[in-house]
Amino acid sequence: MTTFTRIGKGDRPSIFTTADQTIALIDPLLYGGFLEHMGRCIYGGIYDPSNTNGLIDENGFRTDVIEAMKELQAPIIRYPGGNFTATYRWLDGVGPKEQRPKRVEVAWKGVETNHFGTDEFMKWCDLVGAEPYLALNMGTGTLEEALAWLEYCNLDTDTHYANLRKQNGHEKPYGVKYWALGNEVWGPWQIEQSSKEDYAKKAYQWGKALKTLDPSIKLVLCGKDGHSDWDRFVLQECLKITDLHSIHIYTFDMQHYPNATSPKSAERAIEITAALIDLARTEMDYESFPHFSTKPKTPHRPKIAFDEWNIWNPIRAPGDKGAEEEYDVSDMLAVALWLNVFVRQAKHIGMAAIAQSVNVIAPLMTTEQGIVKQTTYWPLLLFSRYMRGQSLAVHVRSPAYTGSTSPEWLASTMDIPMLDVSAALGDDDYLNLAVVNLSDSESIETSLPPTEGTVQVFTVGGNENSIRDSNVWGSTKVSIIESEWNESGRFIFQKHSFTLLRWKVSPSRPCLDLSLTKATKDIAAGVVNSLHTRNE
Repeated sequence: MTTFTRIGKGDRPSIFTTADQTIALIDPLLYGGFLEHMGRCIYGGIYDPSNTNGLIDENGFRTDVIEAMKELQAPIIRYPGGNFTATYRWLDGVGPKEQRPKRVEVAWKGVETNHFGTDEFMKWCDLVGAEPYLALNMGTGTLEEALAWLEYCNLDTDTHYANLRKQNGHEKPYGVKYWALGNEVWGPWQIEQSSKEDYAKKAYQWGKALKTLDPSIKLVLCGKDGHSDWDRFVLQECLKITDLHSIHIYTFDMQHYPNATSPKSAERAIEITAALIDLARTEMDYESFPHFSTKPKTPHRPKIAFDEWNIWNPIRAPGDKGAEEEYDVSDMLAVALWLNVFVRQAKHIGMAAIAQSVNVIAPLMTTEQGIVKQTTYWPLLLFSRYMRGQSLAVHVRSPAYTGSTSPEWLASTMDIPMLDVSAALGDDDYLNLAVVNLSDSESIETSLPPTEGTVQVFTVGGNENSIRDSNVWGSTKVSIIESEWNESGRFIFQKHSFTLLRWKVSPSRPCLDLSLTKATKDIAAGVVNSLHTRNE
């Protein structure tokens, strides 16, 4: 949660937070990834058995990708899609590779060899230290096939599909906890697109059956963008079997400011989705007439699974041609702002997954010779490494962006500070402050809370880069620059930069005391003057 005071020229920007202003726990699943049989994500991405440059292990997996994913500490990986899910036959992808059938792949207009399937995915997740998350085929698939896949993955019974797993060399069940009830079933691009009424009826029955077979699983309902009538209806009809409600949003714009600010639309979507979840949990008490009131139907409150999010320009990177984006500094700022949104909204977010993890609109790109860590890799790494623990309340005083936005309604609906901020208190008693300076031309000198000792500084972008710098094989223009800050009071956030500041705090007392320093008195005076000016 961030509150904001808009200031004018000559006013002093400031960021205010304390270690005791905790809002909610940041779910570890917030920094998840996503793999789909699309373009070079699987074949040539994580699985590249024909590589002759010493970059694969005995499984045919790219070792450089494994090391990068381990560095990102991705806690959960969604698979096998995505649109691919709607025609996927999971049985095609198990057993001896030479016996697996090739299929026409309808969603992305390719050929699926099925050389990478369930068992390979489970092995890969184990190697990178991530939890598997499977999406069920609710297009051409049947409930019988879904139950069979659940049995194959999770049951240790003397039954057909559990025994098939054992026959394929995997004695112990995988224990897959998270299962998605389809993918974007509402979309006209989907095989077997459905109405909200038909989907809700089907999802409820599937969910009931799946949880009967394995009550330990968590089911993810197929939502839309979080602010549609689809979301409202399917939540009301399926709340009982829903553990997480999925929403998907991609953002982009060709111009810097609309591009970098567009993830603010996801913040509004999260707020609306949370309200729709609460709406589904309540019912009108007509017996109290004429004093109508609402009462909870259930204490059960699903959280949001933002299991597809990213920057994607489908004109620049069309899906049927592999969707290989080359991201620049503007895109990096947008990804950092996306992650700020998730930390600020930690109360409502139970999972998030960047789409996708490798080659397809991804922070990681592979070549035959090695790996490219795109501009967007670096904020994801810093957030995953440090922005854990508890989300903190923050108050920001900064100039605001007031120009055109994407979507268009954004500027008239939400404040857009030039300094976009989130904060987290880690279990190691470090306060972590994540700040995006959206300005493409001006650094912003900002009052900060007093700090004790040395402040660790991690900067991506900034004065050393142009807004259109990108990373390609053989040329890394954008990465993390580490430094230290031993001053107090005022810090300069460089133009078009993402900066993460870390400092140790005393767990028993706030990191900010307005009575202690002139700098903090100036902050308070600035807030009062700003409010006085606005009232006039």
